[in-house]
Amino acid sequence: MNFFDTLKAQSDLERQQLFSIPIIQDALRGQVTKGQYIAFLTQAYHHVRHTVPLLMACGSRLDASHEWLREAMAEYIEEEVGHQEWILSDIAACGGDADAVRHSQPHASTELMVAYAYHQVDRRNPVGFLGMVHVLEGTSTALATHAADTMRSALALPPEAFSYLNSHGSLDLEHVAFFEALVNRLARQDDRDAVLHVARRMYGLYGDVFRSLPRGAAVFEGDA
Repeated sequence: MNFFDTLKAQSDLERQQLFSIPIIQDALRGQVTKGQYIAFLTQAYHHVRHTVPLLMACGSRLDASHEWLREAMAEYIEEEVGHQEWILSDIAACGGDADAVRHSQPHASTELMVAYAYHQVDRRNPVGFLGMVHVLEGTSTALATHAADTMRSALALPPEAFSYLNSHGSLDLEHVAFFEALVNRLARQDDRDAVLHVARRMYGLYGDVFRSLPRGAAVFEGDA
């Protein structure tokens, strides 16, 4: 079994726990409000805006034996630049206040998820950051396009309100293939252990971001 398959198998329980979160199931059924969608986009903005800085930090901390991985980080950076602005555009297309979101503070769960990623890069093994990449890209590939389609129908929002979800649903299919080839090149056991450890933790932390979102009858500014 290659490492990518091992990574998926050994983090599958945490993945299933994430996918079973009620609000994710609500989204897949189209049972969400505009305010809930804006709340999701708000937290997405607050972690996506750290993607490029985290990739830069990871690349800067890799040693010479990981030069091939540093080059891959540079490719990721080219792909990820500006994605947080897509999210703000989606919020505006929903009738939300994108400028207010830009200057807002993240929910504690989002802040902790981002802080954990920086901790791994700064204080532990920077290769472990690939565990976060695995969780975010794998989750968006599995959920984004389907959720976008069902929510667009349910909320009667224009296509311009779903650029982030739609792009990541399709774009990340290529990213996952690139990621699979990348992690299969990891020869050192400590690197593999770091990636798996971060992935398992990140499923829980990312799940907490979804658990922080409003459910049921909660109505936020911007709801119809």
